[in-house]
Amino acid sequence: MAKPEPRTATPGRQPGETRSKYANPGQAAARRATRMLLLKPYVWRLLKVEVHGVDKLADCPDTFVAVGNHASHFDTPLIFGSLPPRLARYLSAGAAADYWFTNWWRAASASHLFNAFPVERGQKKTAAERAAEKARKAAGLPDPAPTRKEQKAKSHRGLAAALLTEGIPILLFPEGGRSYNGAMGLFNPGAAGLAISRQVPILPVAIVGAYAAWPPHQKHLPKGRPPVHVVYGHPMRPNPGEITHHFNDRVRRKIIELHDSTARAYGMKTMAEYARTVAIEKSRTKKESE
Repeated sequence: MAKPEPRTATPGRQPGETRSKYANPGQAAARRATRMLLLKPYVWRLLKVEVHGVDKLADCPDTFVAVGNHASHFDTPLIFGSLPPRLARYLSAGAAADYWFTNWWRAASASHLFNAFPVERGQKKTAAERAAEKARKAAGLPDPAPTRKEQKAKSHRGLAAALLTEGIPILLFPEGGRSYNGAMGLFNPGAAGLAISRQVPILPVAIVGAYAAWPPHQKHLPKGRPPVHVVYGHPMRPNPGEITHHFNDRVRRKIIELHDSTARAYGMKTMAEYARTVAIEKSRTKKESE
């Protein structure tokens, strides 16, 4: 496959700035070798993996936004290991900056295996921070100088858009983090907005069984090769005039549909069943606290 061609430059970044780092053919070959020779055999040995819907990706362009549900650290290796080589070659995974890019070895691992780029999760300000900001504005005081952490976060802004602009596909988990109960959370509309603004399709993918195999609270790796399914849908584009939030909701519904149709076929938990379990647990906790 040819190296992705650059498009119009993204404001604030020089043409080719991201392409030279994230679409380097030599590094792409090294990443693929590591994934195919080490990572994929390891993950496929731990899990009984079945992949569905790869035939739906034949007409998918080289630049796209892959979007999936997120319940386990297996999700990213499962997607990279199951995508056709043409689509996985330069795929760049969005990784939480506050976890994967806080020290050199995690950042190096994520970059080498998944061509990762940092994503800021936008942590909310504390009540004390909000009160201090309000008092400062009321007193007419200038904003304090940005911290090193804030400066670093600012440098990450626009990176996903820059990658797509320069023809590099990206992988995002719009829930913003792993599910801690198996149910799918709300989607941040950023992925849908990027697809609309950069005129690229969203590639929906559902991961079925990864939460049951290795939930976030489980310390040890899965035993007994639990079943996991990776389910791809047809690439999705916004309808004429469709706004970001509507497209975002449609993508989320499609991923739930892909997940639940496969879950029912193989006798596994659907998203509705996970949500019901969460609701029952919340009700029980509330009654016990009364």
